[in-house]
Amino acid sequence: MTAVPSPAQYAWQEAERSMFIHFGPATWQGREYDDGSVPVKQINPTQLDTEEWCRAALAFGAKRIVFVAKHTGGFCWWQTDTTEYSVKNCPWKGGKGDVLRELSQSCKKHGLRLGVYIYPGDRTWGAYIGGGGKTEDPSLQDAYNEVFRTQLTEVLSRYGEIEEVWFDGSCVIEVGDILERYAKNSVIFQGPYASIRWCGTERGTMPDPAWSSINKKDLETGTATVVQSDPEGDTWAPLEVDTTLYNHFWFWSPENAKKQKTLSDLMEIYYHSAGRGGVLLLNTSPNTDGRIPAEDIRLLERFGKEIDRRFAKPLAECNGEGNELVLELEEAAVINHVMLMEDIRGGERVRRYRLEAEVNGAWQEIGAGFQIGRKRIVVVEPVKAERIRLVIDKAADTPLLRRMAAFFVKCEDHAALLTAQNSVSLVYDPVTDSWVSPGEGERVLAWNAEDVHEKKFMFDVDISRIVTEPGQYELKFLTEGSAALRIEKLEVLLERQVTDGVLSVIKEGSCYNLTRTSAVEDAQGGKTGVRGCIECLGEGERGSLTVKKIV
Repeated sequence: MTAVPSPAQYAWQEAERSMFIHFGPATWQGREYDDGSVPVKQINPTQLDTEEWCRAALAFGAKRIVFVAKHTGGFCWWQTDTTEYSVKNCPWKGGKGDVLRELSQSCKKHGLRLGVYIYPGDRTWGAYIGGGGKTEDPSLQDAYNEVFRTQLTEVLSRYGEIEEVWFDGSCVIEVGDILERYAKNSVIFQGPYASIRWCGTERGTMPDPAWSSINKKDLETGTATVVQSDPEGDTWAPLEVDTTLYNHFWFWSPENAKKQKTLSDLMEIYYHSAGRGGVLLLNTSPNTDGRIPAEDIRLLERFGKEIDRRFAKPLAECNGEGNELVLELEEAAVINHVMLMEDIRGGERVRRYRLEAEVNGAWQEIGAGFQIGRKRIVVVEPVKAERIRLVIDKAADTPLLRRMAAFFVKCEDHAALLTAQNSVSLVYDPVTDSWVSPGEGERVLAWNAEDVHEKKFMFDVDISRIVTEPGQYELKFLTEGSAALRIEKLEVLLERQVTDGVLSVIKEGSCYNLTRTSAVEDAQGGKTGVRGCIECLGEGERGSLTVKKIV
């Protein structure tokens, strides 16, 4: 049976665009991760204006704001007694301010939905980055669990309906009862109760295809991403595409603000996120005054207007059911874009399709693909067509086509968009029964008989030079000749700390997916490592480990 969205998932996915807000002590420190180096008494955003934040979101068509109420450092932007490291000890509004309350009121006024990012870890408790709330000192775990549970309860119970809850890097603290009570109609990002997934990269793009369905057992790991997508999966879990406005920084600083993306960058991101069925989560970064810089707001306004200019008025559109749909044009016209949409309330049913244009009475193919999903923007070579035809060559059930629309878009980036679209993102690998990126990985480790003792080979290798940014990475163990192996132990170290929940199996014993969600602040060694033990089987004792970026 085809997986279908819940009402909450459907409403969330229909929004298409959301605005992220990263704002905290790291803004004053000029860092991406709060290290506590700036005293709370110096955090005083005297011009903070949540009305402005909402206007910025509306400027590019966002329907939702996701606010980072607590980041890795543990600082809380709402009134709480769980920590002294919070807004209550800031001079802003005499320590009585509550950013989350002001934002919730502004969102309600402007018709925006509200989501909250609350990091499960906390520097002040030694709950390390990427650990999902696990403390380095086990004796502190129970006490910290209670602190985090209280914080989550406060955030979800005081500020009206929270549509989206973000647990960056999963959550190992049990919070199911809290979510059931206060967030029953929310979508959850990561953690064992996840109902939406990460796209696997912070570049602002999704691979192609990027199915919205997945197997439930994979989703329940808490760290499932686009890599675990399965068109035949039994559970709906759509994809969110988070990316920065500054390339590539989440928090404002005078230097970061100089790295603003261009309008062309943002349009490419739109095509490869919302245009591939995902939800775009575009970050904004208020400065130390609490204001979103005017230059950033102007860019967001231009972004929203450009989306409307391109796609608000189609040459023609239609809808229907079945394996063929023909779009009639009033008269022959040049087109260079086609927008396809399935009615995803019935799931993603299309598995392979072709687009054809009727030119001088004859049909010619102008595009093809596997997935349509909620939205598929297909860039085509300019063609003067009399009609457009969609042919579904393979489907899991009767296709439900919500929309087929043709456009002619005047734009300088058409050739670049067409090239990017036609480059292969993922290919199906029947050996591992998964969608993988083409190409070979880089060898990071090799062993032979001299390295093996009593059929065992212990290894500890730094792969930081390859894992240079958040994303998905393939670890593949290869053997030579008649050699065979069994993975007896395999661990990932982030910042030299063993981190659970970031490895998933692609093919047992030989191929694994590593998910890094935390930023890589510099190129120093020790940022990402792999260690373990291999048991060598058979007669040969030679092999290697390769690593490559998947998305």
